[in-house]
This record gives sequence, C-alpha cells and structure tokens, in this order.
Amino acid sequence: MRLAIIGTRGVPAKYGGFETCAEELSVGLVQQGHKVIVSARRYLYPDRPASYKGVQLCYPVSIPGKITDTFSHTFFSIIRVLFWSPDVVLIFNSANSPLAVIPKMFGKKVVINVDGLEWRRAKWGTTAKMYYKLSEFFSSLIADVVISDAKAIKEYYSRKYNRDSVYIPYGAPHIESKNPEILKQYGLKPDEYFFIGSRLEPENHQDMAIEAFLKVDTDKSLVIAGGANWESPYVKKISAVKDTKIKILGPVYTPGHIEELHANAYAYIHGNEVGGTNPALLKAMGSSNCTIALDVSFNREVLGNTGLFFKDVSELKRRIDFLLENPAVLNSLRQKTKERAEKLYRWEDVINGYKKVFTELRYGKEKNSAVR
Repeated sequence: MRLAIIGTRGVPAKYGGFETCAEELSVGLVQQGHKVIVSARRYLYPDRPASYKGVQLCYPVSIPGKITDTFSHTFFSIIRVLFWSPDVVLIFNSANSPLAVIPKMFGKKVVINVDGLEWRRAKWGTTAKMYYKLSEFFSSLIADVVISDAKAIKEYYSRKYNRDSVYIPYGAPHIESKNPEILKQYGLKPDEYFFIGSRLEPENHQDMAIEAFLKVDTDKSLVIAGGANWESPYVKKISAVKDTKIKILGPVYTPGHIEELHANAYAYIHGNEVGGTNPALLKAMGSSNCTIALDVSFNREVLGNTGLFFKDVSELKRRIDFLLENPAVLNSLRQKTKERAEKLYRWEDVINGYKKVFTELRYGKEKNSAVR
C-alpha cells in the first residue's frame, strides 16, 4: 500500500505525541513492505532529508502564525501528497478535518486521528473553541475512519455525533536509565525528585502540583520540564514561585535527557486534564514511574489500578506524603505500571491496528487477512 501521513510536525519525532506516533507508525509500516510519505514543517528540519529509515519525507510551505501554521501546512501537504498517489491519507488532529474533503474529492480514503477534546483548553478563545467543536463534527462527517486514542474519546464521538470510531492508543516507550550522570547538569540525584514532563498550560495543573509540594515536609525537589508560552499569565505565575524545592527546567530537547529525568524520578505527577491517551503519561509508565494523576476518566483509563489519583491540592499533598512514607508501596506500583504499559500499550499493536484499518479501506474487510 501507499500511505500518506500529514498533520504532524514531522519525523524524526522531536516534539510531541503526534510526531512520535507518526514516526513509529511510518517506520513500522515501511519495515512491513509498505510505502509511506510523511509531511514535515520545513522550518523545523533545516537539513530537509529526503527520507528517514525508508520513509519518504516532504516539506510543504506553511503560513506562519498561531492559527494559520497548522491549517496551511496541512492544506499544502494534501496538495503535495496527492501527486504521490496514496491509497490512504492519515490526517492527525481534528482541526485539520475540513481539509479532508480535498483528498476525498480525488477518490482517496481518509483516516482522521482526532486526538483529545482540544476545545476544553484554556488557552483558546471563544472563536477557536467554536472552531474545534465544529472540526469534531467535520471529522465525524468526512472521515472514512475515525481513530480514537482513548476509549473515553470513542464513547464521546459515539454519544455526541453518533459516529463509531476505531480505538487505537499510542504505545509506551521502554525507558531505562543509561547515563544518570546527566542529572548533574540539572543539579539532581536519582530518586531525589518528583517529576512532571508536560507543557506548562492551565489544564495541565502544574500550579496545583507546586502548591501541594510546597506544603510537603521533604528534602526532595519537584522538577518540571516542558515548553511554554513564557508571556502567558499562567506561566508567569508559576515562574514567580521562588523556592529551592521547585525547579522549572523549560523544554528539554537534548537526546537522552528527558529519558533520564523520567527514569530516575522518585515518582511522577500527571496533572493533565484534557486529551485522550496522553503520551507524557505513557512515557512515565514506560519508565516504571509510580504516578500520581489527576482524577479524570482519561487518566484512570490509562493507569488502571497502577497509580494514585487526586482531585485537589490537599489530596495531592496526601498522595505525595503517602509515597514518601511507603517506599515499598511505591516500588510495587512501579512494577505494576511497567507491566501494564508492556501489556496494553505496545507499538507493535498500534502499528498492526492502523495497518488493519488501512488494509480494510484499500482492499475490503474480506481480503484483510490475506493482505501483507
């Protein structure tokens, strides 16, 4: 099959969950004998290699801007890949769904990975929130197949739009500490810090973690790594906290560093409220981190009974105190979360799930089992 993947920043992955999925999926499908093209943002890849591990790459232009960049890049990506004649076009991000009519007009099968409920994010204004809600409707209306990365998202589309979707989560990486000396660059030691690895945004609730941690009697630190709009009121509020127990690192892009920060943490705090199967949470699980997560359906779905949950600052403080006082429980949960990640969130299963969808679209369900 010939498969086109658009709607991400590109591969090799440097930034987020979409990109990691695009890389794992495209490389895995190429290894199985399929031809794959992935569109990438040209300003993020100045060298612009023609391929990556057998995956063909293209670099369409885009119109700079917070709103225009993604949409315009997807538009020009669709035009570019149509000349490549794909059998199936996979589009990430429901915000791109109105553009899916273009490949449909040319007889192409379209799959949309809708991600989470983007309209819930505090950073978007009224107009943007309305657009994201509308884009959900377009996804349900236009796509040949809708992909939900969480069962809760699948249930949402079924309930709100009467549209069935295929549940395919992301995979969890397998992370072990290989070079703990890296921690010295951040003034850290193994097991001497709690870790948060997510973008600094209100719906990720780093402020709750900071408030709770400042009330805990411990010599350990709270370390936060993630990109941010440093001019936003929320980030300014967090950055204004002056306490040696709180370390805000900013984005960590150096290869191997974020993995060491995960692998050597005492425990992980996950305050993300919006989205489906969150890649940051899967990375924590793949690092055998004991996780304290915000008590929402998405996080309970992913963690199951392998983590602890909190609803407010006081409950988060109690969970932190509990893990500090019960290292045996912490180690037991570390093992359980590792086993859960290895069982339920394997990239091999993700790749095969997408391949099944693509094959059935291209050849029909009755031929799926015979096609390789």
